[in-house]
Amino acid sequence: MLRPKMQGASCDRIQTALGNRRVAVVALVVHSIALGLRILYHWRSCCNHMQLRPYQEAAVADLRRAYATGHRAPLLVMPTGAGKTQVFTYITAAMAQRNLSVTILVHRRELIAQASRKLTQAGVPHGIIAAGTPATNAPIQVASVQTLIRRLEDTPAPDLLIIDEAHHAAAGSWGKILDHWPDALRLGVTATPSRLDGRGLRDNFDVIVHGPTVSDLTAAGYLAPCKLYAPPQVADLTAIPTRAGDFASDAAAAAMDKPSITGDAIDHYRRICPGAPAIAFCCTTDHAEHVAAQFRSAGFSAAAILGTTPIAQRDQQLKDLASGAIQILTSVDVISEGTDVPAVTTAVILRPTASLGLYLQQVGRVLRPAPGKTHAIVLDHVGNIHRHGWPDDLRTWSLDSKPRRQRDNAPAPTVRTCPVCFAAFKPQPTCPCCGAPSELTPREIQQRDGELQELERRTQRRQQGTARSLKELIHIGQQRGMQNPIGWAKHVFYARGLK
Repeated sequence: MLRPKMQGASCDRIQTALGNRRVAVVALVVHSIALGLRILYHWRSCCNHMQLRPYQEAAVADLRRAYATGHRAPLLVMPTGAGKTQVFTYITAAMAQRNLSVTILVHRRELIAQASRKLTQAGVPHGIIAAGTPATNAPIQVASVQTLIRRLEDTPAPDLLIIDEAHHAAAGSWGKILDHWPDALRLGVTATPSRLDGRGLRDNFDVIVHGPTVSDLTAAGYLAPCKLYAPPQVADLTAIPTRAGDFASDAAAAAMDKPSITGDAIDHYRRICPGAPAIAFCCTTDHAEHVAAQFRSAGFSAAAILGTTPIAQRDQQLKDLASGAIQILTSVDVISEGTDVPAVTTAVILRPTASLGLYLQQVGRVLRPAPGKTHAIVLDHVGNIHRHGWPDDLRTWSLDSKPRRQRDNAPAPTVRTCPVCFAAFKPQPTCPCCGAPSELTPREIQQRDGELQELERRTQRRQQGTARSLKELIHIGQQRGMQNPIGWAKHVFYARGLK
């Protein structure tokens, strides 16, 4: 019996139905992960190799619900160290079992290696799209953004496009890839869905799926508790220009590479955590090399790991840091996303930044737990905690762009510094590190001759004069224990404009 010829509208409806059916199939796969169903024997074997933590299972279940309710591009937000790669590898393995294709989009060599290693451990055959790597027709691919953008026309669209470190998705090359495959389902993963330029991710994703908080993971033992040492008032940064919203790196290096302003980082390291495996985050390559040389002169094993460092040497430096052969690595933007060295206990922050994402990424490098690691240590010599708050603060993320007037971060909570051990902590009667009493009204702290010294009240007016924004004035008011710091700050700020 001959079927009647389909009219245009009928054909469109059938195509729409087929498209919806594919979406439903993908959602069903994620649903099966959440419920722990064993679809095939090989899938059962794969699951045995990939035991998810309870919060990771919850994240997969939430992603399943997002797809099932019609979302096509959820963004999973989980802190650094929570195991985002484990989650999307688990989903990729299930997709592979249903003969669906997945492309995992990354932008760093370390992330390519990390994703490929996880897929191999899960028994998932895959190809790698990267310079110097032979092309394959495997349905599962780990793709370098820089290489894929040149091979888009020759690369078939996947059923699911996973974007690792998805806060970069608003950048040019990433957007071109996403626009090239408009029909592919998307899954973004990131620890920090915020950008320094204030641009939101609404054009790339349609819903945020929230994972656990840093506090949740710390309480459960999945992240190490953190001790933070920092002065509540940093050196004057008003003379440092900004570029693209952040402190100019060369000017910041010139200002921060002075013991009278940044304090003696070596002495603090020796006093607080001598010999502990540490990463020092610096402003420029010259700054990083200079800091490494100073540590070596002080008798510590130190090296600079830079973008120009050969790959094999970089890998060996990270291994030496984990084994204790190297005690301090100084870095500029190399040890960040995708670098996983759980044995590192200490972050020495020597780079001021206006980027919340960069700050959390740097601190997150030392929060991963390891055998014998009781806590992480952050030595903040540039006051980033005052700009961005505590690593475990509860933050509200959004896909929407921030209006320009709101792009500055909200004032950080009041920070007190112990006059005995120099630990920074949230207001409480005693220092959580050494037990010394804490005054109800914290005094200002400044770095003098490489030490953190208590200021007398006569310096408060000078400090007030160096504040260049309403946010900084509000923070000063909070430090001084004012009942209405916002009202006081607004009065001072607007009075300046009348002079």
